[in-house]
Amino acid sequence: MSWLEAIVLGIVQGLTEFLPVSSSGHLRITSAIFFEEDAGASFTAVTQLGTEAAVLLYFAKDIWRISRTWVVGIWDKSVRPSLDYRMGWYVIVGSIPIGILGFLFKDQIRGVARNLYVVAIVLIAFAFVLAFAEYWGRKHRTLENFKMRDGVVMGFAQALALIPGVSRSGATLTAGLFLNLSREAAARYSFLLAIPAVVMSGVFSLPDVFDTSGEGLIPSPAQMVVATVLAFAVGYAAIAWLLRFVAHHTLYVFVLYRVALGSLVLVLLTTGTISAT
Repeated sequence: MSWLEAIVLGIVQGLTEFLPVSSSGHLRITSAIFFEEDAGASFTAVTQLGTEAAVLLYFAKDIWRISRTWVVGIWDKSVRPSLDYRMGWYVIVGSIPIGILGFLFKDQIRGVARNLYVVAIVLIAFAFVLAFAEYWGRKHRTLENFKMRDGVVMGFAQALALIPGVSRSGATLTAGLFLNLSREAAARYSFLLAIPAVVMSGVFSLPDVFDTSGEGLIPSPAQMVVATVLAFAVGYAAIAWLLRFVAHHTLYVFVLYRVALGSLVLVLLTTGTISAT
């Protein structure tokens, strides 16, 4: 892996991780168009540690409050009705689907799912699902109204993002809108829900990213650090921007973007400009 690729992909990861456009899909597409070779699923998983560090910093007060209340609530029944205690369980339970499915389908995720035809088609198909959710959802429920059912549904939606092109944030936002959550409430839970899954995925992928016998380009430790730090810095700014954006705007701009990008990739594939694998 070149330094240019490490820097570009780190920035792309930070820009796209929290937007409903698929960061893994963008890393795959960027690698194919500009660098002619897939950086690999392990590289994607490790750079996501940078964006999740941004989540930990941005929501540090919320995370500390939820974690502390959850621990106290294990012994103290009086705090169990609180939203913070319940949110701790919602995040834990909601993280189970992606953990199980990610383990069971690890080989497929690292192989056939990264085919660019799959990425392009999924980008377009899920754009229409997101559009329907934006149109249909009533958006009147806040996190105060959040239930365990919501956490489970959004947890299974998050698991769909194991397929590059779906988008973790896009899938969870879509599910949240179908559950009539406000965009901001869905986005906030989406950020919290991502922490366990993405951190564990990144940690388990650390050995693979430097394995010369594995898939993808092999970065040096220094390149991996720089890419992850860039993902952190850009990702932190992206969180603040997205929360402000969803509070006042619809998600249709992302729908149009996904369709346009997916269509462009299909054109490049059919003309032989880029390779699907």
